[in-house]
Amino acid sequence: MKIDPEKVSLSLENFIRAYMEKLEREGVIFGLSGGLDSAVVAALCKKAIGPEKILALMMPEKDSKKEHLKDAINFVHSIGIQTKCIDLTPILKELGTYQIFRLNKMSFLGKTAKGSILKWAYNYYYRKTGETPFSSSLKGFKGKPFRTFLERGNAYYRIKHRLRMVLLYLHAELENRLVVGTANRSEYQIGYFVKHGCDDAVDISPLINLYKTQVRELARYLNLPLNIIEKPPSPDVIPGIIDEEAIGIPYEMLDLILLALERGWRNTEVANILGIEEGKVIYVKNLIERSQHMRRIYFPDFGFNKNIIFSST
Repeated sequence: MKIDPEKVSLSLENFIRAYMEKLEREGVIFGLSGGLDSAVVAALCKKAIGPEKILALMMPEKDSKKEHLKDAINFVHSIGIQTKCIDLTPILKELGTYQIFRLNKMSFLGKTAKGSILKWAYNYYYRKTGETPFSSSLKGFKGKPFRTFLERGNAYYRIKHRLRMVLLYLHAELENRLVVGTANRSEYQIGYFVKHGCDDAVDISPLINLYKTQVRELARYLNLPLNIIEKPPSPDVIPGIIDEEAIGIPYEMLDLILLALERGWRNTEVANILGIEEGKVIYVKNLIERSQHMRRIYFPDFGFNKNIIFSST
């Protein structure tokens, strides 16, 4: 799991520069959330092409925590890159998004109360079904209990990621910029991202081959603010839920399981070496398998074209 952060940083800087030139762009753009991954991307882009060619979009909405926006603003000021802040709330209201989430109809509830209720519902679902809502949501809901809860939840938070993607490409195409993604390997392997959202539909993904713990190591090398490095990762789209609660396992353990599985270790070997229940390993393996469709686009193979452009495999 250990990396040489200096070597990795130089490689990623070259990668960003190369693709900006290859695709004939005059700058880069990315979403800045106040979290670890986007801050690392910002720092790498600055080292790669300089601050004057960078635009960071901050796109909060009414469910976003103010502390994340504050962290994002402080960070861009500290590294001196250009930024724009676009409040998504009016657009999401116009789309009727907030009406999907039933707790929003209870105006007397604050974010803390909504977060507590959601955590209770999340845990209740797990007790009743033996699955996390995240795991259940990786495919469709045919024949599943509480499907309305799952359908509304997916619709509610996924539109926020897809709206951010639309805005990133709007500004990218207006200013001839390269859209840089912030997804890491841990999230991508288990499907903890929104298909066609701001972490998926991008031009390049510098961090896609780095596990979350490796991204954190790179962040320390890049001398990012400690509060950003140590902040519990959060999707910041639904009140009260952080990444490790949604996924059901800490990133440090998740990354070790993923690495072992990729190297072909058997479930029992992984469990014994890491000192965990085999069920945890099976859970992660199932996440990889259930989310496989999110990393592919399926096309028919008619079998009569000599030069196949796309394949279903």
